[in-house]
Amino acid sequence: MIIKKEKKNGIIIYHVDKDISDEKMEELKNTYIKPDSISYIIEHDADVYDVNDNLLLKFRKNKLTTKKIEDFYLNVIDFAKNKTNNRGSTSNSKNKNIYENPKIMSNILGYMDTFSPKQKFLINQQGKKIKLLVRETRYNMDYPKKFKKLVPLISEINNYYKEYIPLQYKKQENKAKHTLFKIPGTAFTTITTNINFQTTIHKDKGDDPDGFGNLSVIERGVYTGGETCFPQYGIGVNVRTCDILFMNVHEWHGNLKTFFKTKDAIRLSIVCYLRINVWKNTLNINKKAMMLHNKTIKNLRKYKLVNKTLKKHKNQ
Repeated sequence: MIIKKEKKNGIIIYHVDKDISDEKMEELKNTYIKPDSISYIIEHDADVYDVNDNLLLKFRKNKLTTKKIEDFYLNVIDFAKNKTNNRGSTSNSKNKNIYENPKIMSNILGYMDTFSPKQKFLINQQGKKIKLLVRETRYNMDYPKKFKKLVPLISEINNYYKEYIPLQYKKQENKAKHTLFKIPGTAFTTITTNINFQTTIHKDKGDDPDGFGNLSVIERGVYTGGETCFPQYGIGVNVRTCDILFMNVHEWHGNLKTFFKTKDAIRLSIVCYLRINVWKNTLNINKKAMMLHNKTIKNLRKYKLVNKTLKKHKNQ
């Protein structure tokens, strides 16, 4: 609910209050946002604060460079289309067994603070003792040259984060300075890509509690909807190509349904953040130790491939 609106230096500033109580939001978590609960969609440069003057979001139109966006898209799209079933409740699943969850196109780039089920199996199979609970993502291991072509856009997002959200950025950057397990030259350890994925009402977990989420979108074809919303406050933001949204991801948020008008329609969202346990688990680890750790994790897969080859020859 918008309780005050003003304009400063060409930016519309909104002050909002809660439409829905905290208790009711707990009941609504992991459900899809009802369109009639969103009374206003922002489509212009705006800052939004709650009644206590806490920043909820900042939205800026047409900030990102088209060339960097195109390079990011071309080098990530094939990988981003891989499907996973590990997004749990954000995909509206209530299954405890992740393999029963719906498969959606949501993928991770950069570094993670958990091992995949396959990696855990291989670690146990080989009797490895892994000191650092952190790993390069599969994309980084398999496509290092492609990843380098993503960095210019991530760096641009980082620079706008520093410019527009300086207090939260500084706190996050101070953490990022003490780990090598991050996107080079940024305050981010991790990137999540989502394609045509309607998330349920949730609060982000695992990211820096002092930081902000950085959301951008790359679109293809024709679609409507998909707005990023804060249902407790009844507001949403229509993020499109070249736009950037800085948001407090520790507030309840999710997406409205996307309506695809053409068969080739794609809404690729890019979320940049610092995973707090990546930072905690790798504080002040030097470059030599980092490279050795990354090599150890990567070699787990080589061992698996060798075993497959030996088994194949044994059966012949």
